Amino acid sequence: MLTQRQVVDYSLQRRALLAEVYSGRTGTMEVCDASPYLLRAAKFHGTQTEVPCPVCRKEPLTNVSWVYGDELKHATGSARTAEELAKMATLFDEFTVYVVEVCRTCSWNHLVQSYVLGKRGLEKPRRRTAAE
Repeated sequence: MLTQRQVVDYSLQRRALLAEVYSGRTGTMEVCDASPYLLRAAKFHGTQTEVPCPVCRKEPLTNVSWVYGDELKHATGSARTAEELAKMATLFDEFTVYVVEVCRTCSWNHLVQSYVLGKRGLEKPRRRTAAE
């Protein structure tokens, strides 16, 4: 997205957790614990990826984007589609998006990325005249 900034990637944390699972130090029941609300959000608001689930390898993962921000009021803490995020980025000054990957088969879920969207800081500085 054009206004995406302050991007944080959680792939190293994901890799470490999966290494724990593959080695047997962490059980799959501990990491495959998506709530029914998250699974429902993945079904209706998620974007399917081509990445297979790292735990069950049965189906592709679905990315769900959650929005948080003071300016969002009642919409904070809700899942949004990419189209809704693009529209919200033009309406609100600033809000944070958290992208969670979810497997709808085994309930694996992990925070993938977070970033800030909104109009704040995008206004072009006004050119000053010689008199100013």
